[in-house]
Amino acid sequence: MNGSAVDVLVVGAGPVGLTAAVELRRRGVSCRIVDRLPERLPYAKAVGIQPRTLELWDRMGLVGDVLESAVPLRGQLVYVDGEKRETLRMALPPEVPYGFAALPQYETERILEAFLARFGTGIERSTELVSFTQDDSGVTVLLTGRDGAEELRTRYLVGCDGAHSTVRKGLGLAFEGGAFPEEYMLADVEVDWDLPYGYTLRAVHHDAAGEVDDLLVGIPLPGPGRYRMSMLVPPELSAAAAPEAGDGVAHGLEGSRAPSLPDVQAVLDRMSPRPATASAMRWSSVFRISHRLVDRYAEGRVFVAGDAAHIHPPTGAQGMNTGIQDAWNLAWKLALAVGGQAHPGLLGSYDAERRPVGEEVVGRTVRHARRIAGAADQETAALLREAQLLVGYPDSPVVRRSGPGAADGSGTPDGSGPGPGDRAPDCGGLAGDVRAYPLRLHDLLRDREHVLLVYTDGAWDSFVPGLAALTGGLPAGRLTAYAVLTEGGTAPAGATPFPVYRDARGEFALRYGVREATAFVVRPDGYLGARLCPPTADGLAGYLAGVFA
Repeated sequence: MNGSAVDVLVVGAGPVGLTAAVELRRRGVSCRIVDRLPERLPYAKAVGIQPRTLELWDRMGLVGDVLESAVPLRGQLVYVDGEKRETLRMALPPEVPYGFAALPQYETERILEAFLARFGTGIERSTELVSFTQDDSGVTVLLTGRDGAEELRTRYLVGCDGAHSTVRKGLGLAFEGGAFPEEYMLADVEVDWDLPYGYTLRAVHHDAAGEVDDLLVGIPLPGPGRYRMSMLVPPELSAAAAPEAGDGVAHGLEGSRAPSLPDVQAVLDRMSPRPATASAMRWSSVFRISHRLVDRYAEGRVFVAGDAAHIHPPTGAQGMNTGIQDAWNLAWKLALAVGGQAHPGLLGSYDAERRPVGEEVVGRTVRHARRIAGAADQETAALLREAQLLVGYPDSPVVRRSGPGAADGSGTPDGSGPGPGDRAPDCGGLAGDVRAYPLRLHDLLRDREHVLLVYTDGAWDSFVPGLAALTGGLPAGRLTAYAVLTEGGTAPAGATPFPVYRDARGEFALRYGVREATAFVVRPDGYLGARLCPPTADGLAGYLAGVFA
């Protein structure tokens, strides 16, 4: 009946829960992950992989496995009332290291599960959370599984258990929102058309009143001619009169009403831009959509992430990717808390940073979904937003600016570069003394916790010794420091406090908007925790004091 204690229990083994478990185990945190399902579902539910997610998987050392399995998404073919309207190109600026991709959710879960196994942790399947209670020192959890009931003591509980989350209900969180009247058919099929590789299809038809009365969306998947199709549900498959789930949330797959191959073919016959035959159906379902957001992402030692915290239309493939970023944001903070190294307010920043993101994503996807006839926006800013590269935390309580211009000593950056709370952009052309090939900045960030980047022309004596002394006082592995020399800067002869890389092509100065000595602290999740100009030990100490105990 009684289980052993564990640092963190993760409930739900979808992409969000698996990401949380991997990030905890990579940092040496003891973790169990449970899921009520007996096996991985073979459903291509969430299929869009955003560039920001690929950046995070790069930091994990996982991205190669994903890229070998995924399909590139290069653009969208748009047809309206039988006529080709436009071809949209999903082209990002050249400094963005990854593009858009598609991978069925069952493949994403397979890759993450295999990666988690490298750390000696597997999914405990057919295991369900029944209830929990928490106190000042931990959470007592009741699980039920193949071997009966188990009472477990854990320091923290993370609910990644979907739209009908038991963890969310156990916390009593409000989950306000609404539901869309439309129902959709989803199907994973092969199609014999000759549309260009890597392009999604969006075809809509309007009735006499100008309202959309037919829809076909096809997203390419790995495999010859394989697509995940989305279509409006025909009347004979509609569940308009069917009751909602017991918790009042009508969202997700309706397993009891599976469309047949003829249902899919009928839509293709009406909507495909050229004759096409569907075959080899792997699965199909009816999908219902709600839009909801919790009133808070945490209560005490219990947290929610992913669909347990926010659900919304699948427009722009935002859901799973947003949840993965939830998990990343929380996991590195939990690891510090478990190790007794976190500032008391660090875990509170999870809600402060991620709930505004969830609110923005829910609002944006609802607005887009109501414009059902619309196509993707190919303006660069819109694509960057869809790619989740513009997500930031400028108002976070745990980021810091330091420099001239503000009464409290914290100023904003003077130029075009990123500020505290912004994503740390990549750049190329970093040259070392031994390597004969240039590095990307993200190469230096991979598999690191906090990283201090000191941009200087080589004037070490004014600030680098103080920074070096301060970084040496942190627990091993928690902060790695590098010096980035200006394009024409020179390092002194002999040993230097930090490993030195030269900004050989001036890309770092350009992307980060620097023209004088500046230090940047990059957090484990790839966001700037601090921008310090000038780079003083006091400024660095001020940031670190808000993160570490």
